[in-house]
Amino acid sequence: MKQEYRPRLVDQMIEQYLSAFGAICLEGPKWCGKTWTATRHSKSRIFLGDPSGNFQNRKLAETDPMLVLEGESPRLIDEWQEVPALWDAVRHQVDQSGHKGQFILTGSATPTHKGILHSGAGRIAKVRMRPMSLFESGDSSGAVSLKSLCEGHLDPVMTGKTDIRDLIGLIIRGGWPGSVGLPIQEAILIPKEYLDVIIDDDTFRVDGVRRDAIKMKRLLRSLARNESTPASAGALRRDMQTTDDDDIDPGTIADYLSLFERLFLIENQRPFTSEIRSSTRIKLAEKRHFSDPSLAAALLEATPERLLNDLATLGFLFEALCERDLRCYAEVSGAQLFHYRDYKNREIDAVIENRDGSWCAVEIKLGANRIDEAAANLLRIQKEIANEPGGIPPSVLCVLCGLSNAAYRREDGVFVVPITVLRD
Repeated sequence: MKQEYRPRLVDQMIEQYLSAFGAICLEGPKWCGKTWTATRHSKSRIFLGDPSGNFQNRKLAETDPMLVLEGESPRLIDEWQEVPALWDAVRHQVDQSGHKGQFILTGSATPTHKGILHSGAGRIAKVRMRPMSLFESGDSSGAVSLKSLCEGHLDPVMTGKTDIRDLIGLIIRGGWPGSVGLPIQEAILIPKEYLDVIIDDDTFRVDGVRRDAIKMKRLLRSLARNESTPASAGALRRDMQTTDDDDIDPGTIADYLSLFERLFLIENQRPFTSEIRSSTRIKLAEKRHFSDPSLAAALLEATPERLLNDLATLGFLFEALCERDLRCYAEVSGAQLFHYRDYKNREIDAVIENRDGSWCAVEIKLGANRIDEAAANLLRIQKEIANEPGGIPPSVLCVLCGLSNAAYRREDGVFVVPITVLRD
């Protein structure tokens, strides 16, 4: 397994947190590579999902959680949420020894607090892992660093022509490690199977509650249709109604959305408000995203041929791909991803907020023919915010695109960067 390991951006965060905390909890979607990565950083391990001996590891943990903690540090406890009492056992062990880097817990669901007595604050640090970015999967050259870009630096580079069919393939395949290198006809099956596993199994296992699978699928399809938009809960509810008399309780939708978040199936993009202190009111709706654009594509039953004939849908899915990668790259340097939308109808697809409060405004466009339009929008918003009382304009403007053949800085100061050259 270690010989096949493909380095991940989260590797450096894991090392940093193991040096600062007694334990870390590596959490994220199923199949995103958590076990491989955690194994890479551990010196001993136990897998609670191992079926050997009729799941003897899980039974041992249920009988006496402290027994499964014995082993060389860092010790990996894979899928710890199968036995929630392990959380308190780890916290207690960390308290008793006082040592750093003792345990790595992995989990693909956030369990309820039932059976957990303490938060673990200060002892167990949570580290989020996501599906692979294009740089991690080898589909981005990494010629342009997002960190340097947000500091206003870019060395121009020719990237060569990118085929729209290649971008479609990257969207449909997604960032699942098991998909890398597969033909698209096979890779397209993985997100579909992922969704079936979530609906048929994981939604019950996370808290033991049986839910309506048909309604969950309808909500997921609505989320896919509204991918990369700030669709309201009311809009989702209307989507789910098959007839005018079909009554969908708002509480049910809230429950399902919370469940999907706990399973790391969705991860929304928050609105950017904290560092823009102008008199302009900000719309507070989150932009809706699946944890990987391939999930939305699978729910929409998208194929390369269908997306070629539906550029509007392709544009939303491409935006989702870019924002997945921007989140991965930004977090490595402690930056955060947001979006901007206010009551003056000004919108910015993505905002990267740096630790010092400065921010980079990013417009995302699939085709090179939209670069001029996107640059003009960014320059207009930058000027308007600068002229408002208390306004803090973006320090860097960038158009992130799919089909440009170069990364460069325009004469008006706006950067143009293809997603296939970006890295952290």
